[in-house]
Amino acid sequence: MTYCVAMRLRAGLLFASDTRTNAGVDHIASFRKMVQFQIPHQREIVILCAGNLATTQSVTSLLNQRLHGDGEHLLNVPSLYDAAVLLGRTLKEVVARDSDAGMQGQGVDFGANFLLGGQILGEGPRLFHIYPQGNFIEATEDTPYFQIGESKYGKPIIDRVINYDSTPLDEAAKCTLVSFDSTIRSNLSVGMPIDMLMLRANQFEQAMQPPHRISRDDPYFQALSAGWSAGLRRVFDELPNEPWFAS
Repeated sequence: MTYCVAMRLRAGLLFASDTRTNAGVDHIASFRKMVQFQIPHQREIVILCAGNLATTQSVTSLLNQRLHGDGEHLLNVPSLYDAAVLLGRTLKEVVARDSDAGMQGQGVDFGANFLLGGQILGEGPRLFHIYPQGNFIEATEDTPYFQIGESKYGKPIIDRVINYDSTPLDEAAKCTLVSFDSTIRSNLSVGMPIDMLMLRANQFEQAMQPPHRISRDDPYFQALSAGWSAGLRRVFDELPNEPWFAS
C-alpha cells in the first residue's frame, strides 16, 4: 500500500508521496513514487504512482525510454491532457502485456493509479487522476486535490482545510503533512520518508528542483505531529460531554 496526494490550487501545484511499498512482519521495502519530467522554461510534469510495483515501474520506465524516440512522448505532447492520454495508454499497454504472460489466472492484481500534474507553456497548471483502466478525470476548483493509495485516514483534514482560491502552498504543505501523519499512525503499510514538491503557477524553473525528502526524525515533521496531537486532545477535552446519561 502507499499514500500519495496532489493538489492544484490557484497558487500552484503540490505533490507528496510516501516511499513504502511492502510492509509485513519481516519485510519492508521503500521505493520513490514521484517521477519528474522537464524542459526548462517550457514544461514541468510530475507523476505519482500507487498500486502494483511492477506495473508502475514498467510504465515509468517506458515513459522515460520513449523520450529518446521519434514518437509522441511526455516532452513533446502539446498539452497536459495529451500527457494524461499518453500515460493512460501506456498503463493499458503494460497491463495487457503482463496479463498475456499468463499471470492473470494466478490472482495477480496488475492495477495501478497515477496522478499526473504540471504546466506546459501556453496553458495553466493542470492535474489528472489516471485510473487502472487508463481513463482519467481532471481536478477542478470544486475538487482541487486527488489521493491515491491509503486515502481514508488523511482525507478529513484536507477536506476541512484546503480551498482552491485561498489556500497558499505553504499551508497546503502543512495540511498535507498532517494528513500523512494521520495516515501513518493508522496504517502500517504507509511509511516514511515522504517526498514533497511544489510548483508555483506560471514560474517555470530553469532546472526543476528534486523533491524535498522528509524523514521520520525531521524536526519540523516531529513538531507538527506533536502539535497536531496535542491540539486535538485539547479541543476534545473542551467539548461538552453527552447529556443523555445523567448520573
